[in-house]
Amino acid sequence: MPRKATRPGDPTALLALLWASDQPPGRGATSVPAITDAALAIADESGLDAVTMRSVADRLGVGAMTLYGYVPGRAELVELMVDRLAARTYAGQRAPADVGDWREAARHIARRTYEHALAHPWSVDVTPARPVLGPGVLVKYDQELAALDGIGLSDVAMDRLLSSITNLAAGAARWQIGMQRTRAASGLTDEQWWERMGPALAEAMGDLRVPVADRVGSAAANAGDPTGSLTFALEALLDGVAQQLPR
Repeated sequence: MPRKATRPGDPTALLALLWASDQPPGRGATSVPAITDAALAIADESGLDAVTMRSVADRLGVGAMTLYGYVPGRAELVELMVDRLAARTYAGQRAPADVGDWREAARHIARRTYEHALAHPWSVDVTPARPVLGPGVLVKYDQELAALDGIGLSDVAMDRLLSSITNLAAGAARWQIGMQRTRAASGLTDEQWWERMGPALAEAMGDLRVPVADRVGSAAANAGDPTGSLTFALEALLDGVAQQLPR
């Protein structure tokens, strides 16, 4: 299981780093954006654990100590990666406010959140609590809120709706990525795994009877259905919100 990324110890210093845009490049055109892009490439190729100051320096062709003149450490580098990734959520895509009514915009936000996480699986390993807001995160937040602005919700309700949408999508992506990692680690398909586990589970259950769980479990996909669950939950959420809007 990939390790969780920790938050940096000095958030105010990180804030200055996230918003600095005029730092001149150093040796070999080294710069904060170049370091961040190199780290993103490593994470996409090999996962978050593969991102170290040494691996990034090697990719850039400089000494590891050179990087510390630009980025204090790995924790800060991960924050830079998260912000850069957020800025790319709608790159080459329509902005949420441009896709139709608020419900279609909500679906677009959920879809992009889900697809973006699957394209960058390491991102689900970053602790979401108390983020330090950089330009990428804030612009993404503003783009998404703009699609919900003016539909009849209060500002607090807009924020809660958006958080609910993105949390549903991120949870589904985390579930899907977890299944992919488990399948790869075991070398078994879901069907092969259940062929092995089914008889053992039946023996372990003995005389225990769980008729509803048995019926529903047989009808549902064995490993679950992240996208189906996301669609169901999202539509239920949007139906509930629609009931609160002015007629």
